[in-house]
Amino acid sequence: MTNAPEQPQLYLITPPQLDLTSYADTLARVLDAHPAACVRLALATKDEDVLSRAADTLRAVTDAREVALVIADHTLLAERLGLDGVHLSDAARSVRHARKVLGPDAIVGSFCAGSRHDGMSAGEAGADYVAFGPVRNTALDDGEIAEADMFQWWSEVIEVPCVAEGQLDAAMIAQLAPMTDFFGIGDEIWGQDDPVAALTALWSAVG
Repeated sequence: MTNAPEQPQLYLITPPQLDLTSYADTLARVLDAHPAACVRLALATKDEDVLSRAADTLRAVTDAREVALVIADHTLLAERLGLDGVHLSDAARSVRHARKVLGPDAIVGSFCAGSRHDGMSAGEAGADYVAFGPVRNTALDDGEIAEADMFQWWSEVIEVPCVAEGQLDAAMIAQLAPMTDFFGIGDEIWGQDDPVAALTALWSAVG
C-alpha cells in the first residue's frame, strides 16, 4: 500500500460484527466485482479465538485475490497469524512498536481522525499510510471531521499515502478522488441489501 497510483484504490473495512460464513461469500463477491488493495478486519470483539477464526476465514478470500489483509489494533495477533499488517487507531502512538514487532515488510497504518499533526507524526514514525475521517459531519465521538482542504494539503505536501474513510457518499468520493490515495469503505455498503451494487454506485464517483 505504499506505492499508491494516481487513481484512488479501494480499501474495504469489515463490519464490527459479522456472520463469518455469509460474510466471506459476500466479501468474495465484492472483491470479484471491485478489486481492492486491502481489507481491514475491524471487529469490535476482543475475543482472541473469534478474531483468529475471522482472520483465517477472510484470509482465504483475500489471498486468493492477492489482496492484503490487516487487522485493526491487534499487533501481536497480526504477527502470530501472519497477517499482512495492522491498522492502528491511536494515531502515532503505537506505530514504532508495531513496526518493531512486525518488521519492515508489514503494512502499518494509522488512523489520525482530522489531525495533520498526528498524520505527520505517524508518517515520521514509519506508518505506510495514514487514514483520515470521517469526512462528513457526524454526532459520533467528538464530532471532528477530516476537512477536504486537509486532504488537498496532504496530497500536495506529504508523500505518505492517505486513506479517506467514514461517512463517505458519492459526492464526497467525487470531491476527494483527486486528493486521496485510498477510500476506506465499510458501513456504507455492508448494511445494504446488495453490497456489490451499493459499492458500484459509490465507486462510479471516482471517475
